[in-house]
Amino acid sequence: MASNEENVTTTPESKAIEAQPVQPSPDGFHRRMGARRRTAILVAAAAFAALALLIYSGIHSRAAAESRLKQRTEEAAIPTVAVVFPREGAPTQEIVLPGNTQAFSDAPIYARTSGYLKRWYFDIGAHVQKGQLLAEIETPEVDQQLQQARADLHTAQANLNIAKITAARWQDLVSTGSVSQQETDQAVSNLSAVTAAAESSAANVRRLEQLQAFEKVYAPFDGIITARNTDIGALIDAGASTQPRELFHIAAIRKLRLYVAVPEVYSRAARSGAPATLTLDEFPGQTFHGTLVRNANSIDIASRTLLVEVDVDNPAGQLLPGAYVFVHLKLPDETRSVTIPSNTLIFRKEGLQVGLVRNDKAELVPVKIGRDYGSSVEIVSGLQPTDAVIVDPSDSLVAGMRVRLSNKPTGGPGR
Repeated sequence: MASNEENVTTTPESKAIEAQPVQPSPDGFHRRMGARRRTAILVAAAAFAALALLIYSGIHSRAAAESRLKQRTEEAAIPTVAVVFPREGAPTQEIVLPGNTQAFSDAPIYARTSGYLKRWYFDIGAHVQKGQLLAEIETPEVDQQLQQARADLHTAQANLNIAKITAARWQDLVSTGSVSQQETDQAVSNLSAVTAAAESSAANVRRLEQLQAFEKVYAPFDGIITARNTDIGALIDAGASTQPRELFHIAAIRKLRLYVAVPEVYSRAARSGAPATLTLDEFPGQTFHGTLVRNANSIDIASRTLLVEVDVDNPAGQLLPGAYVFVHLKLPDETRSVTIPSNTLIFRKEGLQVGLVRNDKAELVPVKIGRDYGSSVEIVSGLQPTDAVIVDPSDSLVAGMRVRLSNKPTGGPGR
């Protein structure tokens, strides 16, 4: 190895070549710059893609959150309702309505003349006949006025007699010229005036005689005394400026009448001459028969009912006036109805309605009530047993609104 190194000869030319730096090639430089440029572009593209992905991810997540929020808000806005199915009742062949019995004739008895009660003859519960004396009233003032009126009548009749004689005499004398025509006319006119005065006195006597006749109080018809509001010695004042005081109250109970308000939907049962059956709680198992004699022929706007009168014969007096009875009226044909709770009804200006759930949406349908049972009502038109009726509908419930059921009614439709 040493011998070889010694044999290498170092010349000046070789030293010069070794001292000169190596110059880079232009093609290599461009290649390196291109590579750097591509690297920078790739880095920038990757950064832009990452930024775009980040932005897209943020926007997408926000849009998804808004969509979920909107969906949840819409779902939360859907009201939750409970429903029931109408309960179908048996076909209605008759209707039962409440009523109160009334005496066929009922009248208070007042005094027509003033004075003091002298005597009464019947107390409450007594049966009286028409024209029977009930009480007597002492009227000394009326008696004295009648005597005075009769005396005035006698005076007027005396004046009338002399006036007739004078007029007849003057008429005879005027034909002979013994008296003037003026005196004759005066005599005839005086006769007319005296005649009118006599008639006035006679009318006053008849008036006071009628007042005196009112001293005796008679029964106006057959019946029973239901009230006596006076006693012996009581002051009777029949003056127009005072409140009249009822002496007796009399009622005819051999026939009773009832006034019944029939709902409009059952008004066809209110036919004149139709039979009616009555039941009372105090007579269990017993029925009474009556006849519908007339109706008002007009529907009451406030209650939507037809007023009818039912007459019931009561010869034994078993039924009493004022009794609470149930009137059974036959319907001309069978009526099918359903029953729903009262808290399902909607009262609005459109009329009585109920809310139904059909295809997850609310519908409002008009209905007509037959009978009101308090906690429930009978619906005679507008509903079917298969309808799902909303319980406690809110005031904001409108037709077409989506709803959600909170329960599954037991029993199912058509039960």
